[in-house]
Amino acid sequence: MSNRYFRRNASIQLAVGLFGQTGYRLFQAPTYLPAYLFSLSGSDLVVGLARTIEALGHMLTPMLAASIIGHRTRILGITMLTSLAVRLQILFIALVGLMYGANQSSIWLILLFMAALGIFQGMSIVMMNSLKAKVIPVTRRGFVSGWQHFLSGIATALLAYFAGSYFIDQNILGNGYAALFLLAFLVALVGIGALGFTKEPSATSVRKKETYKQSFKALPNLLRNNKTFAKFLVVAAIAATGRMAAPFYILYAGLKIDLTGSVLGALTTIWLLSGTITNVISGSIADRHGYRLVLISSLVVWALAHCLLLFIDSFWSFAAFFFLFGTASNTFNQARQNIVMEFGDTQDIPLRLATSHMTFNTIAALGPLVGGVIAFMFDHSVIFIICMFMQMLATVLMIKLIPEPIQTSNDLTIAVTKDQ
Repeated sequence: MSNRYFRRNASIQLAVGLFGQTGYRLFQAPTYLPAYLFSLSGSDLVVGLARTIEALGHMLTPMLAASIIGHRTRILGITMLTSLAVRLQILFIALVGLMYGANQSSIWLILLFMAALGIFQGMSIVMMNSLKAKVIPVTRRGFVSGWQHFLSGIATALLAYFAGSYFIDQNILGNGYAALFLLAFLVALVGIGALGFTKEPSATSVRKKETYKQSFKALPNLLRNNKTFAKFLVVAAIAATGRMAAPFYILYAGLKIDLTGSVLGALTTIWLLSGTITNVISGSIADRHGYRLVLISSLVVWALAHCLLLFIDSFWSFAAFFFLFGTASNTFNQARQNIVMEFGDTQDIPLRLATSHMTFNTIAALGPLVGGVIAFMFDHSVIFIICMFMQMLATVLMIKLIPEPIQTSNDLTIAVTKDQ
């Protein structure tokens, strides 16, 4: 069935990327939200705290998503509802800016909605990737993911450039950042509508129904019986340290160059376009050689980007950094999510995805807050050096400990009924 309706489902996945991911990536770009929070608070700690609160939600709820969908033969409906809840938090943050302006209440409300966004996003990632595993054959997953990110990147880059030079500089609706986030919500909403046209098969191989607590209890057996996946979790956790620096790139740039709305838009566009181009290439490489090679390459580039950041002080040098950062981070995130689906039996995909995201986001939850403390006590360069060395370590461990799973897995295709 996944082959029978491949063209339809692939087209829908591309539409979800073009709209759903575009709106979300515009909001989550490592430029606008950190700059907005810093303009409200004047504090690196607040910027880091917002990302930490969001990541805590990511950490806590993937296992809940696994317990909700692991026993279900169809998951499209619950996936759409959860994804809609994610987008609503963007709307609420936009409305806070438009209704309350720049005051202490706005900061607390934004932190509240960032927490809710993390909670629902932690569930949504597991559900969206589990759905993709059902409707897109593993041999075409790299192709679809690559072009999905390509379309999303192009659209987001165009919106980012327009938004930077118009929404923020012209202070549209009295709060340019809030107006930008409102636009992001509206675009993302269209993508959720497109997802509803997915032709989903009924899975014939599912896990027995489990509670949230039982899903956690299933982890020891999963890790004991899948040692390669267990090793991958350790490497992914080390690599996740690199996310500690993400909220502070644009704040560091603000110390070196003048950050107007146009500059924010240009740097965001460069970040998005770099990932857009490389995601198509990396998707093709993954289909031929597997995601392990893609992960190793992205970690090397990301470590080099952190090294470059220590020596730059002009717009064009920051443009070069954001190009390398976009190339590495977007490729890494795509590969990290897809490789997990290939580490073993298909019926365990939701549980593996949940475990992976929980592990990754545990580190990501602590990282920005630790980074904020480091920036307060020392300076931003210390954060970048720590991230560089941790990513180098993750690269070495990936090469030595993790084989290519697509060559060792015995069951890579979702079992579905023939007629549905």
